[in-house]
Amino acid sequence: MILTPHSVLKEYFGYDTFRPIQEEIINYILSGNDALVLMPTGGGKSICYQIPALINEGICIVISPLIALMKDQVEGLKANGVSAAFLNSSNTRDEQNEIEKACFSGEMKILYIAPEKLMSGFLGFIKQLKVNLFAIDEAHCISFWGHDFRPEYKQLNILRENFPNVPLIALTATADKLTRKDIMNQLGLDETKLFISSFDRPNISLNIAAGREKLQQIGLFLNKHKSEPGIIYCLSRKSTEDLAMKLIKMGFKAKH
Repeated sequence: MILTPHSVLKEYFGYDTFRPIQEEIINYILSGNDALVLMPTGGGKSICYQIPALINEGICIVISPLIALMKDQVEGLKANGVSAAFLNSSNTRDEQNEIEKACFSGEMKILYIAPEKLMSGFLGFIKQLKVNLFAIDEAHCISFWGHDFRPEYKQLNILRENFPNVPLIALTATADKLTRKDIMNQLGLDETKLFISSFDRPNISLNIAAGREKLQQIGLFLNKHKSEPGIIYCLSRKSTEDLAMKLIKMGFKAKH
């Protein structure tokens, strides 16, 4: 059976159609190209590397900075029938051994790894694998201009140096023009194509109102959306607790 982006999307993720620019990115990566993807949180960035990883022979290595994010991604992939795992400081030695065996045998399709783990001498292990793609998640961590700079990310240019023929996709939800340029320079992606998804979220709106009668305004808004869940952001834990208690007294179901 020949795997296609659409067949993999349906079989493993249960979707019939792609979101805007996802298919274009996937086909670009499948053609052996590098890419920088700027897409809003919840826009479907992960599918842009997960589908090429499943179509091509070998394993995809995903560099991710957050243990919780890795765990969520791996659990989701496993639930969809994809062989995936993560390696970071939370693994026991026995767990790491089992994961390495699965990688060597060709069973593993997607391996998430922390940048600190990669830089602790793990590159030699990866060189023994048939890597079909490198994905750099939260790529703004590479740049000094990014809001969440990580020193280990600064060293990820070793991937291009050691794997010149393996496609690399860098993904982020937040990077201005200066940061995007720095990401490409740091990774050695001089001719990389930039994909920018629309950040327009028609289901989200922002209104600014005067502070007076704030509680009354919130109550009026909630009464217009009685059957809908929502999130109210406050500037501190105390103000969150105070607002929740006031809303409960007004008859709303609220928790903090």
